[in-house]
Amino acid sequence: MKIDDVSLTIFTWDNIPATNYHTGTATAGDSNLGLLRIHVDSGLEGHAFLGSATNPASMDGPQLIRSLKPMLMGVNPLERERVHAGMRLINRTVSYRTIGAVDTALWDLAGKIAGLPVHALMGTYRTSIMAYASSQVLPNIAAYVDQAQTFKANGWKGYKIHPPRDPDADIKVCEAVRKAVGDDYRLMLDPTWAYTYTDALRVGCAIEEMGFYWYEDPLSDEDIYNYVKLREKLDVPIIATEFPAGGLDTYPIWITEKATDYLRGDIPNKGGLTTMLKTAHLAEAFGLRYEVHHSGNSLNNLANLHLCMALRNTTMFEVLLPDGAHKYGMMKELEIDKDGLMHAPMAPGVGGEIDFDMIEGKTEAVLR
Repeated sequence: MKIDDVSLTIFTWDNIPATNYHTGTATAGDSNLGLLRIHVDSGLEGHAFLGSATNPASMDGPQLIRSLKPMLMGVNPLERERVHAGMRLINRTVSYRTIGAVDTALWDLAGKIAGLPVHALMGTYRTSIMAYASSQVLPNIAAYVDQAQTFKANGWKGYKIHPPRDPDADIKVCEAVRKAVGDDYRLMLDPTWAYTYTDALRVGCAIEEMGFYWYEDPLSDEDIYNYVKLREKLDVPIIATEFPAGGLDTYPIWITEKATDYLRGDIPNKGGLTTMLKTAHLAEAFGLRYEVHHSGNSLNNLANLHLCMALRNTTMFEVLLPDGAHKYGMMKELEIDKDGLMHAPMAPGVGGEIDFDMIEGKTEAVLR
């Protein structure tokens, strides 16, 4: 069995709602996604989406075809570890977003070959997981309160605040949301690298008093020195490592320096499920949690769900808001039940119900 074709169909993603999470990640208007197809001579095909509302597939697609397709042609698709290692060797030429898309498509293909869902290939640990809503930056305190109360009322198990990124304003948002949802509801804060050490400590002390579940990315994404200082001062769990791009080798220093309580990762920043599975097991070896970060598009996030089903040391599944900025290209999107749970996909591979007709109607280019 050999890979005999690789193609990327670029298709328009329009009517994306204007959304802000932090400086530089505002979304509005149009983007595009890429449907990656990895075909084998047996007739099966593995799929993945490349791109997001903020990173159009047209930005990365040509490098995938130019640099990664030659590495795939004629290869046994089950030699995923060797392929992944080879792709990482040229990460100065190609983005981790492209590596992640290829890796996800190969996992999808492996599941289809075996007739099993991806989580079963990894080793299923659970069949459901709690979901939490992850806010965009909202215009005022009342909007955060209303959003948190709505998701709590609908059965969701937690709410993460992406705040205005001003320490005083952020504390006020946290206080108001905590008062609105009660002391027992899981709340998390993610200011996305906004603070100096002094401000991070002040905000951290405040949310620690409020009983927040974790404190995410308060400092610059690679500021290990100040993360160590901050963790020594706080009891609220600190979670870092989602953003620095790279593989297994970028994580150990965070553990050896005791700079974070949990590890974190996603498909586009880390180069796919292969890296994420390894780093989740690395975290487990040190008694740490590994909380999976949203991955920018519908197929990636479905792949995330498979990973969560195979991990002992993860607790919640992130759903980034609003839906219109992260869900596209599928006949059926992920669903959260009345108890706030997401359930294990059972179809072979990743199991995504891709809207091929819509993609064909909005195709901008086919890269081969």
